[in-house]
Amino acid sequence: MSNRACMLCGIVESSKRFQEEGCPNCVEVLDIGLSTTSPTFEGLVAIGEPEKSWVARWLRVDKYLPGLYAVKVQGRLPQDIVENLPFYRPRDGTATD
Repeated sequence: MSNRACMLCGIVESSKRFQEEGCPNCVEVLDIGLSTTSPTFEGLVAIGEPEKSWVARWLRVDKYLPGLYAVKVQGRLPQDIVENLPFYRPRDGTATD
């Protein structure tokens, strides 16, 4: 089974888990399924204590669950989903601070 990354938070899970349960961080705001995930991502960071990790702060996942996170995720969320989010920062490396 292949792995995919959530296009909103960047967590990496199996395709099967996303299909059956959705993203563990974003299930409240994203549909369950694969349409909000990408099979193409770069870098993989294991984060055990997000609230204490500078890497988690850098990736902006310090408020999320511990797990494996992609540094970059290819693709963007569909516009109709983005319009309903309070804030969206693409994880494809195009966002600047």
